[in-house]
Amino acid sequence: MAIIKMLKRSLSNERRSTEVPKGYFAVYVGLNEKKRFVIPVSYLNHSSFQELLFQAEEEYGFEHPMGGLTIPCSEDLFVALTSRLSRILCIHF
Repeated sequence: MAIIKMLKRSLSNERRSTEVPKGYFAVYVGLNEKKRFVIPVSYLNHSSFQELLFQAEEEYGFEHPMGGLTIPCSEDLFVALTSRLSRILCIHF
């Protein structure tokens, strides 16, 4: 549950913070409305997350509409995946 709280805190609907802590990166997620999440770079090595990156490449190439990495999946799917990765990789927030 801690990852979900962290992800919700990282949403920046009111203002888009450009500051991202060392060891993390920002992504934009959503099918219609895009929301910003800040996640650990360690997720990049996991095959589940790499599949999302492949989908992003297929969808957007290198022209991401939000100006940063945009992942074309539902917010619910993304939160479920990152919650699972947090447990697998033992990341605590």
